[in-house]
Amino acid sequence: MLVLTRKPGEKILIGDDIVITVLDVRGDSIRIGVDAPRGVKIQRDEVLRAVIEANLSASRNGSLTDEDAEAAEAHLKAALGLLRPPLERRRRQQQQQQQQQRQQQHRRRPRPRHPSRTRHCRPCSHGIRA
Repeated sequence: MLVLTRKPGEKILIGDDIVITVLDVRGDSIRIGVDAPRGVKIQRDEVLRAVIEANLSASRNGSLTDEDAEAAEAHLKAALGLLRPPLERRRRQQQQQQQQQRQQQHRRRPRPRHPSRTRHCRPCSHGIRA
């Protein structure tokens, strides 16, 4: 196994036609982009394993009950990242709200001061002199 260290924006080339780009690093997760020809299969290991496991359990049981089918569906959705546990979903919502609040605070501009509260070094229309 080849182990490489890359920074966001840097790329790894595999062969002549596959490019892997490090998009973002946040804490313990890394976002990568894979640019490959259409004929190349790109699959996440955990998703492939979950599908195989679900298929094997379905073939062993023969016909599934409604509860088993719902449990298998929830397991697949969780493996695909489509279903998150409630606590994780709540944390993610809180993080998004905090980020939105920070962005709104950053966007706010200081209000101009009222002319009566400013000091002028020369006579002006407001009649305040320094």
